[in-house]
Amino acid sequence: MTTNSSPQLWLYDTTLRDGTQREGLSVSIEDKLRIARRLDQLGIPFIEGGWPGANPKDVQFFWQLQEDPLKQAEIVAFCSTRRPNSTAATEPMLQDILAAGTRWVTIFGKSWDLHVTTGLKTTLEENLAMIRDTIEYLRSQGRRIIYDAEHWFDGYKHNRDYALQTLEVAIAAGAEWLVLCDTNGGTLPHEISQIVQDVVEVTGKLGTGDWGLGSRKESSQSPIPNPQFPMPQIGIHTHNDSEMAVANAIAAVMAGVKMVQGTINGYGERCGNANLCSLIPNLQLKAGYSCITEDQLTQLTEASRFVSEVVNLAPDEHAPFVGRSAFAHKGGIHVSAVERNPLTYEHIQPEQVGNRRRIVISEQSGLSNVLAKARSFGIELDQQKAEAREILQRLKDLESEGFQFEAAEASFVLLMHEALGGRQKFFEVKGFQVHCDLIEGKETSNALATVKVAVDGKNILEAAEGNGPVAALDAALRKALVNFYPQIATFDLTDYKVRILDGHTGTAAKTRVLVESGNGRQRWTTVGVSNNILAASYQAVVEGLEYGLLLHSQASAALKASS
Repeated sequence: MTTNSSPQLWLYDTTLRDGTQREGLSVSIEDKLRIARRLDQLGIPFIEGGWPGANPKDVQFFWQLQEDPLKQAEIVAFCSTRRPNSTAATEPMLQDILAAGTRWVTIFGKSWDLHVTTGLKTTLEENLAMIRDTIEYLRSQGRRIIYDAEHWFDGYKHNRDYALQTLEVAIAAGAEWLVLCDTNGGTLPHEISQIVQDVVEVTGKLGTGDWGLGSRKESSQSPIPNPQFPMPQIGIHTHNDSEMAVANAIAAVMAGVKMVQGTINGYGERCGNANLCSLIPNLQLKAGYSCITEDQLTQLTEASRFVSEVVNLAPDEHAPFVGRSAFAHKGGIHVSAVERNPLTYEHIQPEQVGNRRRIVISEQSGLSNVLAKARSFGIELDQQKAEAREILQRLKDLESEGFQFEAAEASFVLLMHEALGGRQKFFEVKGFQVHCDLIEGKETSNALATVKVAVDGKNILEAAEGNGPVAALDAALRKALVNFYPQIATFDLTDYKVRILDGHTGTAAKTRVLVESGNGRQRWTTVGVSNNILAASYQAVVEGLEYGLLLHSQASAALKASS
């Protein structure tokens, strides 16, 4: 819990640069702008936008933000130090940085002598000159500097004096932030703590001029003090190659850093970066730091899912704090206890991060699961009456046949309505046929589906084509129903999953199909099971349409009641 006196931590998001280095992740200019504005709403103070000049996309991104700036966040341009044996003033890539028009620039430089001599193929002295010259030049052009000390922890462990010298030069040249990077992601929390404590102690001697490193060449330009960021300020940037990124960032904060860099959902190269969706609530709700406002914190789950949607990656259902299963309870004893007091099995209130408690329905469920799940959908069941136990028994019978309702809550809601005698009959499928053509030499096949449905006693026969039997069946059903239910035009089939339940029977195996549907605002999942994959798909697709119509009907009724 934060208060007005809670110590301030500065968040720095690098999703738009480091995050996009994740394998399989690609974004357009429009995607980057949407994410930047969502992060701005979330209250992130620093948003790294990319490397201007590295590609046309990033150039356009910064130009568009000059025309329509963010509300509160500082957009930051990212770049390396100048090349060896040149000058910053004549370095073309730095001109692109200036053209981006940002007030803040993040410059990364080499901290590890191995990278200087092997990667850059230059001398240790020239690397110091590159850091100094680049920062001094950008400061002379009115920019404020965040210095990312790349491979800091490895460099420190191999040559402490030289690594510290790079920080000394960066501060003397005018950097206001020194960000220590665990670029390889191999450092452990106890090492992070020890090394950060040493850096905090050593940089604290800046005012005395005694770094314990002997004489040094003075910078031609002294750092410009700033009341908002008294120098030097230390930050942390961790990677997740050892599954330690979040723990390492927290260890660094406890050791004295004031800025934490990371990405939404932990996206990043190789194994990813520190996950801000875990760092922010841990630091704010548990460690007592002030990162964003409490209202902004309640937007965290939505922001996580928004970013995953924009980058077209499936959300991590089991992600801490923001995952769909983060506050899901399956065991009957757990559910019973949580119903009495959520503290028994929840470490925070899910609403604090914009998430919600979920009661999972499965063959392991007890009556308390069914009652709680029904309540979450606005259905009140009396545990003393037979309906509740009938639903539980029906659930267990179906799951023994291969159905899985913990991943298909929409199907379970329909099951409950049917058991209570209140399942609305929007339409009835009288039958369907699917015909597929597979032409030799072509990678794709064409399918034609014909369906016969009845709505309000009227029979409708329709046909539609698709690139496969399920797509054709879905299209034919929509075509038959859309004149009666125009809202179906807003429904999308967003995911389709098939699971073989008894593989030892070969092609005669029983198949479970999960279909995820959406209407632009909500998503729901339905399930079908059969020895025939088309029949299983048919069950799931039909229930997906039916549940979408049920949601629309309930929303219309609520709107009418409130008017």
